Amino acid sequence: MQIDKILAELFVSWTKLKIRIHIQDIAKFPKEREIWWASLGQNVGVEINGKNEKFERPVLVVKTYNLDSMLVLPISSKIKEDDYCFKFLNNNGEENIINISQLKSVSVKRFIRKIYKMDNEKFAEIKEKLKSLL
Repeated sequence: MQIDKILAELFVSWTKLKIRIHIQDIAKFPKEREIWWASLGQNVGVEINGKNEKFERPVLVVKTYNLDSMLVLPISSKIKEDDYCFKFLNNNGEENIINISQLKSVSVKRFIRKIYKMDNEKFAEIKEKLKSLL
């Protein structure tokens, strides 16, 4: 398979950004139930990618392991109907999905800015769905 020029440029841009992210000082403290913009990158195959120049995507913090590492679920506005997607309304009342099949452990260095904190009831539903699929 030949890599096209656009895809190659995306990977080069992501690699440069990833280096800057890795060496940055951090002062962010994401907590469970919070939704943040995070630099997820340009990934491989069906792995969910970030968007824009920061390769960012909203994520839900499912678990904080420590001050440096979190377990997150990516969020998308492209609604899909399958067993691995959980529909919910975001803080603007718009329908989004959480893609449970894309559960990912990430460094706190990837976090850009907090969006809002999800309510307890919805978060509990998502955790139950996650448990049932694992």
